[in-house]
Amino acid sequence: MRGLLRWPLLLLLLQPWETQLQFAGPRCSTGPLDLVFVIDSSRSVRPFEFETMRQFLVGLLRSLDVGPNATRVGVIQYSSQVQSVFPLRAFSRREDMERAIRALVPLAQGTMTGLAIQYAMNVAFSVAEGARPPEARVPRVAVIVTDGRPQDRVAEVAAQARARGIEIYAVGVQRADVGSLRAMASPPLNEHVFLVESFDLIQEFGRQFQGRLCRKDLCAQAGHGCQHQCVSALGTFHCACNPGYQLATDNKSCMAFDLCTEGDHGCEHHCVSIPGSYFCRCQAGFVLQQDQRRCRAVDHCSFGNHSCQHDCVSAFGGPQCRCREGYDLLPDGRSCQARDLCNGVDHGCEFQCVSEGFSYRCVCPEGRQLQADGKSCSRCREGHVDLVLLVDGSKSVRPQNFELVKRFVNQIVDFLDVSPEGTRVGLVQFSSRVRTEFPLGRYGTAAEVKQAVRAVEYMERGTMTGLALRHMVEHSFSEAQGARPRALNVPRVGLVFTDGRSQDNISVWAARAKEEGIVMYAVGVGKAVEEELREIASEPAELHVSYSPDFSTMTPLLENLKGSICPEEGIGAGTELRSPCECESLVEFQGRTLGALESLSQKLAQLTARLEDLENQLATQK
Repeated sequence: MRGLLRWPLLLLLLQPWETQLQFAGPRCSTGPLDLVFVIDSSRSVRPFEFETMRQFLVGLLRSLDVGPNATRVGVIQYSSQVQSVFPLRAFSRREDMERAIRALVPLAQGTMTGLAIQYAMNVAFSVAEGARPPEARVPRVAVIVTDGRPQDRVAEVAAQARARGIEIYAVGVQRADVGSLRAMASPPLNEHVFLVESFDLIQEFGRQFQGRLCRKDLCAQAGHGCQHQCVSALGTFHCACNPGYQLATDNKSCMAFDLCTEGDHGCEHHCVSIPGSYFCRCQAGFVLQQDQRRCRAVDHCSFGNHSCQHDCVSAFGGPQCRCREGYDLLPDGRSCQARDLCNGVDHGCEFQCVSEGFSYRCVCPEGRQLQADGKSCSRCREGHVDLVLLVDGSKSVRPQNFELVKRFVNQIVDFLDVSPEGTRVGLVQFSSRVRTEFPLGRYGTAAEVKQAVRAVEYMERGTMTGLALRHMVEHSFSEAQGARPRALNVPRVGLVFTDGRSQDNISVWAARAKEEGIVMYAVGVGKAVEEELREIASEPAELHVSYSPDFSTMTPLLENLKGSICPEEGIGAGTELRSPCECESLVEFQGRTLGALESLSQKLAQLTARLEDLENQLATQK
């Protein structure tokens, strides 16, 4: 990770111990600097680790130009409390500082890093403690060394310290929390956050830190490019401008303040800045009023040359024509023509919209009545359907979503005419196995069906859609399970609800279902596979496949299913219902009737033969 320094232990082992804490290079002149070390001496810092940190401080001091007019150094240690080892004003000689550091006794309690930062900000960097006053513009630098996670909050107090001009370096050792280090340090973080693997390797931070302090004053060199002022910082610089000027986008040159940016110019549209002043300007299609600030639109329609059949609207580019309600503008841009409102508004009709002059009305298909809202139609009251629902109960559905599926099934039941003579409903749940929750012939009312759906228990396990289709074809539509005889020509409808790819083959039994005359619908949710849905569904797939990306957004699918499952709207294998008086319907009815009569004649003949046999047996016994 950039900015977090990790150093291999091998480098340490290759150096003699007595040189490990000596930082290479001559002592550097940093210029005036107030430097405070904030040292973690909590109980988690072991004695030999604290000794290593003590040697680190001594070695770092030897690389600094220490003195009253150069670098002033202060040291504080903290655990559950904060202790000043020596303030910035205490010593001007390096030997005295080293003596105080070698006599340091760790506190060995908790880790209140936020408390230590608060103390450094309010006390250690105060003028009373030896810090130079703010007007002297002497950089203030705090180096925080810690090995653990703070037991108090650090982000807010660190932000306050940075706002007061304190530059913070955060050094984490071994067990330190990286997030806390980043919350404490000054930006950029890659230059102020250091992480070392052990106290033995902390001298590597010392070398890096020494390198940053020893960088030259870049403002003192030629070529910084600042037009007005150059402000030097540790290892870098930035440009500033004289009062009354602001820094340009190149961050070097300065320009006079733009009076339009002050926010009190009063221009309604645009403010145009000129040297020492400004003026107001209007957008295209507007003119400036007498106060030289507000704008008014140019009324092009007042010129009397618009030629609009209905209304004229003044726009930026000139006059534009507009038609009254119920009319559309023709391509010539002036003439108007009455329009079909059903094509021009969101009418909301469930079945069909009929335009009537400047208004419209909704109509319903034959056998269904318009509801009180004037838009929706009544339920399928004349429908005779045997409907079997195949519901995916695999583990990918999850219990909370399975409850949404059951609620969705009951919403389908709500618009069906459930009765023994009308629509019969059966429910099958499948996962790695198949279970008939209730067959077609069990319940005769919608309330009974909905109660049974609510009582269904989630199966979990796999997704064997092919096995479910086979069960539906072989069992669910049998007369033994409540399906009406094929001779009655009651439409058979299968609706498969799934959320994923089947773990077995569906092709054979999907095709077999359609060969058996079952009209198949496929409803997919989430990770359902479109190819499988289309293979399950009857043709055309656009009318028999529905999909929702999420279980909580399935409700819109109801409108598609409502318009499809009602027999009067064409559920009979995709064919339109015919009038019972049409020739084809009469022929079909005649064929069914003759077939029924023939079946009755055969049964009557069989009964007659049996009666004759009984009579012959009786006569023989006499």
